[in-house]
Amino acid sequence: MKKLSFVLLIAIFWSCTQKEEMKNSSENYLPETPTLSSDKMTPEVLWSFGRVGGAQVSPDRKTVLYTVTYYNIEENKSYRDIYTVPVAGGEAKNITNTGVNESSAAWRPDGKKIGYLSSQSGEIQLWEIKPDGSGAKQITHVDGGISGFGYSPDQSKIFYVKNVKLDEDIHDLFPDLPKADARLENNIMYRHWDTWHDYTYNHIFIADYSENISKGKDIMEGEKYDSPMKPFGGTEQIAWSVDSKTLAYTCKKKEGKAYSVSTNSDIYFYSLETGKTINFTSGMMGYDQNPVFSPNGKYVAWESMARDGYESDKLRLFVADLENGEKTDFSESFDQNSNGLVWSSDSKSIFFISDIHATDEIYRLDLVDGSIVRLTDGVHNYQTVLPTGEKLVAQKVSMSQPAELYLVDPVSGQDEALTSVNKGLLDQLTMGKVEERWLETTDGKQMLVWVIYPPHFDPNKKYPTLLYNQGGPQGTVSQFWSYRWNFQMMAANDYIIVAPNRRGLPGFGQEWNEQISKDYGGQNIKDLLTAIDEMAKEPFVDETRLGAVGASYGGFSVMFLAGHHDGRFKAFIAHDGIFNFEQMYTTTEEMWFVNWDLGGPFWDKSNAAAQRSYSFSPHKYVQNWDTPILIVQGEKDFRVPTGQGMAAFNAAVLRDVPAEFLYFPEENHWVLQPQNGILWQRVFFNWLDKWLK
Repeated sequence: MKKLSFVLLIAIFWSCTQKEEMKNSSENYLPETPTLSSDKMTPEVLWSFGRVGGAQVSPDRKTVLYTVTYYNIEENKSYRDIYTVPVAGGEAKNITNTGVNESSAAWRPDGKKIGYLSSQSGEIQLWEIKPDGSGAKQITHVDGGISGFGYSPDQSKIFYVKNVKLDEDIHDLFPDLPKADARLENNIMYRHWDTWHDYTYNHIFIADYSENISKGKDIMEGEKYDSPMKPFGGTEQIAWSVDSKTLAYTCKKKEGKAYSVSTNSDIYFYSLETGKTINFTSGMMGYDQNPVFSPNGKYVAWESMARDGYESDKLRLFVADLENGEKTDFSESFDQNSNGLVWSSDSKSIFFISDIHATDEIYRLDLVDGSIVRLTDGVHNYQTVLPTGEKLVAQKVSMSQPAELYLVDPVSGQDEALTSVNKGLLDQLTMGKVEERWLETTDGKQMLVWVIYPPHFDPNKKYPTLLYNQGGPQGTVSQFWSYRWNFQMMAANDYIIVAPNRRGLPGFGQEWNEQISKDYGGQNIKDLLTAIDEMAKEPFVDETRLGAVGASYGGFSVMFLAGHHDGRFKAFIAHDGIFNFEQMYTTTEEMWFVNWDLGGPFWDKSNAAAQRSYSFSPHKYVQNWDTPILIVQGEKDFRVPTGQGMAAFNAAVLRDVPAEFLYFPEENHWVLQPQNGILWQRVFFNWLDKWLK
């Protein structure tokens, strides 16, 4: 649930933009590459990058479609268009160029049209356009709009996703009180991530394909479940069988408390011929999701976790033989995650992405002998991979470059750029050096630490230095490019960044990843201190000007360090951090997370593991706080609710510790709006500069 691409997060945010505003937008926003006055990154430059995503290869494998999103800072909104580029290389073409956001672009099976979602008619509906950009036409006219779609392989059907109201709100219960403003709840999942339950559920509908679709069949009729699953699921959780007779979908068919404490989602098969649904992964207890059928129709592959309640369990690569039903874990001896599965055209291989030693690389599974081969190796993150003839099309980022599309040779692992959306800006910027270091931890293990140096680094100077504390807690400190926690942005402000892959991060085996659970104040904190203490020995690091920053679990880490740092740090920044574990347990929404990572409720005094976890709560050590701290909090953060940040800030002020509280009433666990994002950067560096420079 925590390992999400930024492209997906942006898509989620802007799908919620007011429909009337999008309807009235008639002019597109395609900015010219600005001429920069400095070669160092600024917040405004960071928000000027075009954001590439959604790559799809045409059925004839000659053309790639993708989207690019630009942000208009003055308007505080986004503009997303669909582009195409030849696989053989050449000039990219904007085929939509409208004043509204196009999303979820996909080739029609015959390759003659591209389907996409647009709000041009006032509601989000399916539109189609020719690959040359002509003939845009609205295809669905579904009441209330849709949020996803998919063509059947034979093009005779489509599925679409629509919200269905199944629960009664306060006005349904008391119709004679139309001005009443209240909620009456009896279900613990009354809010999730950043939205209150709106009495509706994501349902999948199937309709005959035509150029005028208004109504389909709800294959989940009456079910109070979501597919795709909330809050982050998309159409990757739904797949057509090759013969177009079966629709597979991901769903967690639980309600209320049972839903909140479980991660047991399953893959269901709906038969178009019989109208019946079966649970294909019944008895498999963790997350089972994202099914993909082989081109020859004989197999289905999916991502699977073994244990119920553990959202950061190993992501396994399962394949089932559809003739005999036999299910095989091909990653049993592969001590890494497997995600983003895609079949080769001959159905003999599966390509996927996996995190290894803080980079995300492309791998291939050979179904014949079960071998898994690593295809790429470098200082980068591949985010998606798609086969196209002899090459692969892959989206790649690094700490020094936002996403672009590449052609990858699966034999040599070498790549060549297919898009260059941000070349004009990147050519004007000087990025800081990114260095890999391996350090010995207090228990004698080796830990990878990224060190990011300022542009124009001078080894004869002493620099203020920041310890970056990763969130998750099982997030990844890989070669990600972030539009908030951007290491090059920090380095451009003349800070050295120390980003350790401490205990509890993927890419170093499941044992390393799992150690952090129920040990929040233990070995991973020692790992963090090892990283900053070792770097503080360097002559170019000013050990008297150290800061610690982080969000979510990283925010907890900062607040825990504030009570245990023994004078190491001179400034702290904690964004959406956990301050009071007991309060967190009874106010967060996904109870499986706190049950697994904290070990259970604080009132279970017989549970030694849980009681040890609660002993790490930062609020128990506020008496030791003596260092300036900036607290950042979003009101719509229901994962780490607002009271956590407020309590931490109030405690600091009552302790006479210099403190500031940056509060965003319209943001969630992240900061997604352009002007808020720029404000965040300005306040962030104003605070650090005040205490470290």
